[in-house]
Amino acid sequence: TKRSLSAMGSFMVVGLIGLIIASVVNIFLASTQLDFMISVAGVLIFAGLTAWDTQKIKLMYMAGDSQSEMTKKSIFGALMLYLDFINMFMFILHLFGNRE
Repeated sequence: TKRSLSAMGSFMVVGLIGLIIASVVNIFLASTQLDFMISVAGVLIFAGLTAWDTQKIKLMYMAGDSQSEMTKKSIFGALMLYLDFINMFMFILHLFGNRE
C-alpha cells in the first residue's frame, strides 16, 4: 500500500506480546474459550505482521545499498516472512484442528 504501516506494526508487536502473555495464562487456566480467542487473535496479528514486514522489505529494497548488503537484507526479509507464514499457519491449524 502507499500508506505507511509503521503505526500498525507497533500495534501488532504489542498485540504479539499480549498474545504470549495470554498463552502463558491459558497454560494454567486451560480455558477453551480463551484458546479460541488466542487462535483468532494470532491469525489476525500475524496477518498484520506479514503486511508490515512486506512493506519493510520493500523499503529496504528501495534504500539501494551495496550488493552484499542487499543479499543480507534479502535473507533477513525472507526469514521474517517465513516466520510470519509459519506462525499464521500454526494458529490456523490450531483454530480449525480437531484438538487431537
